This record gives sequence, C-alpha cells and structure tokens, in this order.
Amino acid sequence: MNPLMAAKAYAAVQGGGMPTGASAPTAAPGFGELLQNVMGDMTQATKAAETQMAQNVRGQGSLIDVVTAVSSAEAQLETVIAVRDQVISAYQEIMRMPI
Repeated sequence: MNPLMAAKAYAAVQGGGMPTGASAPTAAPGFGELLQNVMGDMTQATKAAETQMAQNVRGQGSLIDVVTAVSSAEAQLETVIAVRDQVISAYQEIMRMPI
C-alpha cells in the first residue's frame, strides 16, 4: 500500500485534509489494466528468454543469462496462472450465489 494513500485514508477518517507536504496520489489502476500489465510483463520476460536462448545457440550469450531469463519467464507465467485461477474461482463463487 502506498504510504500517501494510507495517510490520506487516515486523514479522511480523522476529518482532516492531506498532511502538509504530501501530494495527492495517482489513481490506482483498474483490474483490467492490472491484468494487461501482468500479461505484458509475462510476454516481455518470455521474449527476453527466447532472445537469450537464441544468442546462446549462436555462441554469443552465456548459459547463466539463459537460465536467469528462463527462470524469470517461468515465474511470470506462474503469476499469470495464479491470477487466472483466482479469477476463475471468484467467477464460480459469484455464479453459485443465489439471486
């Protein structure tokens, strides 16, 4: 959580304004924008891993760079899968709610 957001929330509860010297925080990204960012990060990590592998095949890269890039891409993919699973779970729970 952004410290400025916390300060703003505390000030709102206390009935005061923003603390002096603090600027207003930028708006938090929406859920769709968050998903786009996660997918974009995963795509970039995957492309970086592919680039490192291609360089290694040509004899221009090091194996450590390839392993690091592949591990990063794998971690990004696991993040996307975890987010997907949570979205599906939330959707299923909403569908089970009585109307």
